[in-house]
Amino acid sequence: MSDARLPAAEAVETHVRAFFEGHRVEAVDYDLGPDRQEAVPDLRILVVEPGPRGDSWAYVTAGCWAPVQKDGHGLEFVMTAHVRDQRFIDLMAMIVYYHCGGHPLGLQHSMPIGEPWVPGSTCDHLLISLPYLHGPDLEHCPVPGGHARILWTLPVTTAEIEYRRRHGHEALEQLLDDAGIIPTDPFRASVA
Repeated sequence: MSDARLPAAEAVETHVRAFFEGHRVEAVDYDLGPDRQEAVPDLRILVVEPGPRGDSWAYVTAGCWAPVQKDGHGLEFVMTAHVRDQRFIDLMAMIVYYHCGGHPLGLQHSMPIGEPWVPGSTCDHLLISLPYLHGPDLEHCPVPGGHARILWTLPVTTAEIEYRRRHGHEALEQLLDDAGIIPTDPFRASVA
């Protein structure tokens, strides 16, 4: 890692490990490939096993903040899933490349995955939301020279994205909450 990016990525990893104390955390270096590596040269995906904070797996990016931060503020992303699978590591890398490669994401944005979240799932988009499963203690991450905000990438359906376009982000979040969805269930029914 370069000198400029190393402290930020290390700060994110330290923050995630402290938040998930009691969980095993594996740092996976991710090479986006020769044509994409330039956008996020030092990407790591932190894979957090189930433990005291929850019974699901968490996948957290580290290395996304530095390439596109503005005035010391930038983003990292978290996804929760029902199992450990390379698919989710690859998906987190895809999110980071999308974000750092010219399509900046932010709170209340969405991103098409281009295929089901997992085979057989109707979830084919990601909704960028507050990390409700983990709260503000994970969301707010100080880094040298600034602050990284860790936002949740929640898998949703095309119908749910259409509902959000018609009724707004808050209305969709309320609909998801009222339905009591299990956000780590790839085979959940669409609520819209």
